Amino acid sequence: MLTSDGYRIGPFDRIIVDVFGFPDLMRREIQVDASGRFSVPMAGEIHALGLTPAEAAAQVADRLKAGHVRDPQVSVNLDESISRFVTVDGQVTQPGNYPAVTDMTLTRAIAAAKGANEFAKLDDVVIFRTVGDQRMAALYNLRAIRRGVYADPKVYPFDTIVVGDSPGRRIFRDFLTAAPLLISPLVAVLDNR
Repeated sequence: MLTSDGYRIGPFDRIIVDVFGFPDLMRREIQVDASGRFSVPMAGEIHALGLTPAEAAAQVADRLKAGHVRDPQVSVNLDESISRFVTVDGQVTQPGNYPAVTDMTLTRAIAAAKGANEFAKLDDVVIFRTVGDQRMAALYNLRAIRRGVYADPKVYPFDTIVVGDSPGRRIFRDFLTAAPLLISPLVAVLDNR
């Protein structure tokens, strides 16, 4: 279960709804639909788009009270964030979209993508972020962050992280791959003498 402090529920998020004292309503794992709604037996459809989990729990409790349930104790917790993600791209082992969890940082986002790959240029990591209508980019040195020289920057929903490519490493790998092919003709010529 993810920390949901301050989180706003979005489309396709997975939540856990508990109504204490009602065994059929304990630990219900529910997926929010595309328009931000979900249903709970005896409470009906809840419009949760943009609500915090606590606000959604209050709505469920209000609906249950209206249906003659006395003093319902309801909790709503975020199980998986689908609507809020960060994109990690470039020279990482597993590029893709990852849930933007609370306190997400650059190193955690790259770790979620299974780390930098062998061709990563760790001093060339860019975070792209849109603020208002303005697209911004910030360049980071991941090696220096890991050594503690700089603070690990926070990453926010909808950020895009691109880990740069090291052409030198790629050329060296290509050379090592091609080296046996280059040496083979030389060996063949020497054997014929």
